[in-house]
Amino acid sequence: MVQMNNVTMVYGNSDVAALDGVSLSISEGEFAFLVGPSGSGKTTIIKLLTGEIRPTEGEITVNGFNMGEMKRRKMPKMRRTIGVVFQDFRLIENMTVYDNVAFAMRVVGATGKEIKARVPKVLELVGLEGREKRLPTELSGGEQQRVAIARALVNNPKMIIADEPTGNLDPVRSLELMLLLEKINDMGTTVLVVTHEKELVNAFSKRVIAIDGGHLISDGMDGYYNYEIE
Repeated sequence: MVQMNNVTMVYGNSDVAALDGVSLSISEGEFAFLVGPSGSGKTTIIKLLTGEIRPTEGEITVNGFNMGEMKRRKMPKMRRTIGVVFQDFRLIENMTVYDNVAFAMRVVGATGKEIKARVPKVLELVGLEGREKRLPTELSGGEQQRVAIARALVNNPKMIIADEPTGNLDPVRSLELMLLLEKINDMGTTVLVVTHEKELVNAFSKRVIAIDGGHLISDGMDGYYNYEIE
């Protein structure tokens, strides 16, 4: 679960708040879109939820962890509860599909036995069975993004944050990817998708959280329709 209470974020010596008194909650098992124009505060929210930065004011709780007071040594444990999917995939080019996904387990100390049991199941879930030995350069953009999703899922996180996950995909592949994220959500994983793509959001009846200028301006099933994204 995510809880943000009156969160303000000011970077460095800036006079402008990237976020200004934002409060919102995302329940366990929920699927939500986070939308807003460039510079609205979306990236700041992601950085706060993943522990990359700490709020200037306010309280943030992510999966039971207090992000403002948490010791640095506990950060890896918190981050295992979150899987992040990026627009540019961020795959290791000289590693196979299997090894890219397995790597995410190795860095948290999983055993070889655990890796052999888990990775094939996750690759099957995302539709990549039979492609385990291919390199990222041998895959389509949609397949590369599926590898990125598999890597985010492999440690069984409570929540997936997808940051513009369809930005490099055509409309058909974008829809396929969103349907995959919806399937993952149906299995119990909380999903937060950050996107600019209006048509994609409109294709799904999900909660929409809209921000602009560091302020929460709408939140609900119809929030997107009341707000135009640049």
